[in-house]
Amino acid sequence: MKLVFTLLCAGAVVFMLRFLAALLREGKILSTRPIRIYFAKVNPVRRRGELIIMNSRNDVHKSAADMTKRAAFIVVAAALLTVPMHGQHTPNDAPAVTAVPPNQQTSAATPQTEQEIVQELAAMKKRIEQLELALKQHESAEQPTTVVHSAKANAPVSISPSPTVPPEAQAALPETSPPAKPAKAEPFAFADWTWLNGNSRVKEPPFDTKFFTPEVQADVDYIIDLNHPKDDTIAGSSEVFRAYEVQLTQLGVGGDFHFDNVRGRLMTQFGMYSTTTPRNDASPARGQWQLADAYRYISEAYGGYHFNALHGINVDAGIFMSYIGLFSYYNADNWAYQPSYVSSNTPWFFNGVRVQIFPSEHLKIEPWFINGWQSYGRFNNRPGIGAQILWRPNGKFEILGNQYMLGEDTLGVPGRVRYHTDDSMEYKYYDHPENNFLSKAAFSLTGDMGCEHGGGVSCAGDSAKGPKQDFLGFMLYNRLWLHRNLYGFTLGGGKINNPGRYLVLLPPINGATAASGTPYFTQNPGDPYKAWDASATFDYMPSQYITFRWEFDHRAANVPYFSGRGGITPPGGNTGPPGSVVSGFTPDLVRDENRLNLAILVKF
Repeated sequence: MKLVFTLLCAGAVVFMLRFLAALLREGKILSTRPIRIYFAKVNPVRRRGELIIMNSRNDVHKSAADMTKRAAFIVVAAALLTVPMHGQHTPNDAPAVTAVPPNQQTSAATPQTEQEIVQELAAMKKRIEQLELALKQHESAEQPTTVVHSAKANAPVSISPSPTVPPEAQAALPETSPPAKPAKAEPFAFADWTWLNGNSRVKEPPFDTKFFTPEVQADVDYIIDLNHPKDDTIAGSSEVFRAYEVQLTQLGVGGDFHFDNVRGRLMTQFGMYSTTTPRNDASPARGQWQLADAYRYISEAYGGYHFNALHGINVDAGIFMSYIGLFSYYNADNWAYQPSYVSSNTPWFFNGVRVQIFPSEHLKIEPWFINGWQSYGRFNNRPGIGAQILWRPNGKFEILGNQYMLGEDTLGVPGRVRYHTDDSMEYKYYDHPENNFLSKAAFSLTGDMGCEHGGGVSCAGDSAKGPKQDFLGFMLYNRLWLHRNLYGFTLGGGKINNPGRYLVLLPPINGATAASGTPYFTQNPGDPYKAWDASATFDYMPSQYITFRWEFDHRAANVPYFSGRGGITPPGGNTGPPGSVVSGFTPDLVRDENRLNLAILVKF
């Protein structure tokens, strides 16, 4: 029986030694394979694209060491189980039948059993030391490679493998690529500009697609003219035209097209603008094809391309807004309904080519090549050139300059060249939109200078070349936003001096146009003209897409200019050629006017 137990114990020891050897072989195979770890999320504390270091080597070594220690512990336990078996039998060469007294038997077996135990423990200890030494040699000879993929990384990253990494593991590593360049800042996108005079106050379009951003505008007014002209006709304005009637000043439908760097814009003009704007342009009278009719229902129409250079370069050709005089052509964008003369008497649009260059997110440089001064065509044989420079150093300050030169813009007078400079600044000096009373406050200041020379006039003054023909004017506006921008209140006005009257809007006496002129109000070199105005505007703005406006205007001139009670239309209506003299008729022109403008302005 003792022999059987001894054989079983010996077998158990042999089995455990073989099991330990198998574990070592398995650990060696696993340790030679590269470990790949994929993470779908990254700790938010880390910066985007930062490499995540994974110490998989320690885990592999720790696992292998733990297996070795467990195996050694099992071997020792199995060996200890055999100790009692050896103490209960005698050596094989001792006679089995020899009778030994109990006390002698115990004393004889004790030294033999202790000696065998010491030998077996020493052998086990030696074997364990050999196994640990082999494991250390295995760890130092091979280092596993860790490849980390991060779902938030901007570019793939890799850890250079050691020379012992297999070729197939090296092939699995991603190639290192240079980091992507950061996108350049969008021009003027660093602040909210809806507070500016002449700028749309729509913060978000209600609808937008990758290809098209639609836009709809409606400007409807009712004007109370305290001069009470009997023909309801108002003279001397490019925004207000008839009194005591509900009139659609502007209905615009269109928007912006943009795809694959190609861009375009279309905006129609239905209503009063489709008649009043073309009649202020004399260039269609030169040549054929009725340019005034061709462009009558279009306020903006251009196409172009965006180049990804600097902070952006746009090249556009067609009809585009000029913004000389700061105010926008669209009254919904402005602080006042009736702008001062500096704005009302200067161009609203150009027909030509422009290049918008953005050297930085704060600066725009925009040269123009155009047919002429607010004209569909050329007045003579020379086009005009100009440029705009716009600088916005921060979200509360803007400087804008528009320059025009070299155009021959007097119909039928070649050689008379026009120059003009228009310069504005706007400053937001208070901004607390959370306040229930005063939420925001800003002002704008604009100054204009210009002249013409040649063709019988002079820039420098009365001389042998002709009388002085120049322009000098300014306008100043201050606006307050109240009750968290729900209400607006604007005070402003300005003054001009324009001898020669080349920028004075011709009153439509007997249907007169810029091309026809009229003897009832001449625009000859040296004709004097000085004027000034003041206005108070109150706005109710329940939405960014609509404005209810009430405004009072006082306007005055040093010569009779505005419609009086008798009106400026002959009794039987327009008679004869536009602007011609009608027998027995004298227009009623007065030196001043007072108006109340009521308007609903929609833009989205």
